[in-house]
Amino acid sequence: MKPLIRAFFKTVRAVLGPFMLLKERLTQPRGMVRESAAQTAVNLQCQNLALYQFSTCPFCIKVRQEMRRLSLPIQQRDAQHNAANRSELLQGSGATKVPCLKITDAAGQSQWLTDSAAIIGYLRGRFAAA
Repeated sequence: MKPLIRAFFKTVRAVLGPFMLLKERLTQPRGMVRESAAQTAVNLQCQNLALYQFSTCPFCIKVRQEMRRLSLPIQQRDAQHNAANRSELLQGSGATKVPCLKITDAAGQSQWLTDSAAIIGYLRGRFAAA
């Protein structure tokens, strides 16, 4: 029964995935415009962030849209097709749940946010007023 359920959802993802990516591309928000110095500071802060995601995950799409809206160049790591990224996600957060934002502080300590609403709240709180 379990293989049948997996096959069903894999088929649904294969059929709906391209439509979801097309919708994401067609509905891209305009990015926030900052002064050059402010955007440079944001870019430096984003070097300590990494988003682990699947390309067709609706929650990941939601987070990516918010990243575009806030003009955040956060590194995106594919945890679906890249085994190394998936393994790092599993080790760091304890699960392969996406989206997951890895936040590394100046001391090298990492914090993992695994909920799209929490990630969006964090990004808005940290970068919306910058």
